[in-house]
Amino acid sequence: MDFTTARNRMVDSQLVSRGIKDAKVLLAMRKVPRHRFVEEALISQAHGDHPLPIGEKQTISQPYIVALMTEALELRGVERVLEIGTGSGYQTAILAELAEKVYSIERMYPLSVKARRLLDELGYLNVVLKVGDGTLGWKEEAPFDAVMVTAGSPEVPQPLVDQLAVGGRLVIPVGDRYSQSLVRVARTKEGIKKSDLGGCRFVNLVGQHGWQELE
Repeated sequence: MDFTTARNRMVDSQLVSRGIKDAKVLLAMRKVPRHRFVEEALISQAHGDHPLPIGEKQTISQPYIVALMTEALELRGVERVLEIGTGSGYQTAILAELAEKVYSIERMYPLSVKARRLLDELGYLNVVLKVGDGTLGWKEEAPFDAVMVTAGSPEVPQPLVDQLAVGGRLVIPVGDRYSQSLVRVARTKEGIKKSDLGGCRFVNLVGQHGWQELE
């Protein structure tokens, strides 16, 4: 299978056609080998317009959602980014292409280990991973210029807002267990500004400031 052609087709038909304009985001999506982050049996579906299971009841997000959330962070290459939910490591790799350093937290040890191995193999040395409750953020490394949460939460976890630098952006799906709205939070000198980027559906964000348990 020609994966380069498949990625370019994915970007043109799913991202550009839906209004993703950030040239750096589009370039990253063309470059990162998405097929490496899915199960071998699902490689033929890696570039489809839908999420895919990655084990542990988790998913790799639909390409368009990855691009939309990444674009909303407005990364320019100098940022320190906090990602909540490493998962397969695909979104982590996209962020690593666009930011100076990425700190990513995963609740499930097996996923974190697998992602670390693959990210190292692909040369993403500007990524730091740890296992823990992502809703608490990473206080020791705060503040962050951008925060991305790749799981749905009943509300925006306050620790993540607190760890966002002035001028920083946070993107998170907020709603019930079955459907959410993608919320962009901007922290300014005057306070917090929120905007709605549209509907989405993610797995549940489990933790002290999220859902208490998986259903």
